[in-house]
Amino acid sequence: MTPLIYLASNNPGKLREFAQAATAWEIEVQILPGIDNLPACIEDGDTFEANARKKALYYSQFTETPVFADDSGLCVDALGGAPGVFSARFAGLQADDEANNQKLINELAQFPQDKRSAHYICVIALAERGQILTVVEGRADGLIQEQPCGSGGFGYDPYFFYPPLEKTFAQLSVDEKFNVSHRGEAFRKLLGYVQSEISRI
Repeated sequence: MTPLIYLASNNPGKLREFAQAATAWEIEVQILPGIDNLPACIEDGDTFEANARKKALYYSQFTETPVFADDSGLCVDALGGAPGVFSARFAGLQADDEANNQKLINELAQFPQDKRSAHYICVIALAERGQILTVVEGRADGLIQEQPCGSGGFGYDPYFFYPPLEKTFAQLSVDEKFNVSHRGEAFRKLLGYVQSEISRI
């Protein structure tokens, strides 16, 4: 029987990346059933780990199946690490990707390309019935370029230039991105944990 873990998010971009990667590990990923009808978990932590833990613990109370939650974002050195944990709402609570990206580019307008270093961080927490099982982290380093390139990915991906491949994250295929991204690194660690726990049963 294929092991199943639930994703505590209704973000289709995240689900697509997680589900596709998990297939190779013979692990199934689905969105937590009924998540749209549950009261939202307030992400008020001051770190990515705090938010990931809080979400995983909160949503694990609604199911017997292990639930994982991630908190991820972009940290720009020239902006003192911003937008950081506020990445999804950088331009306001109701902001979309376009608004967040526009604010980012406006705030970086005074900085030359070599001063636009940035990194993505992803922290994933796995919980079961109100108990944290493991917490893992991934990171990807790059630069924020002035103009968007590519139509893939989501969030800040069109502006996030990844030097080793000389492309933005939005120019990479799903597989290419997951192989090098912060989320891919963290999720592979999570899948390794799940697989090791299964082998002990």
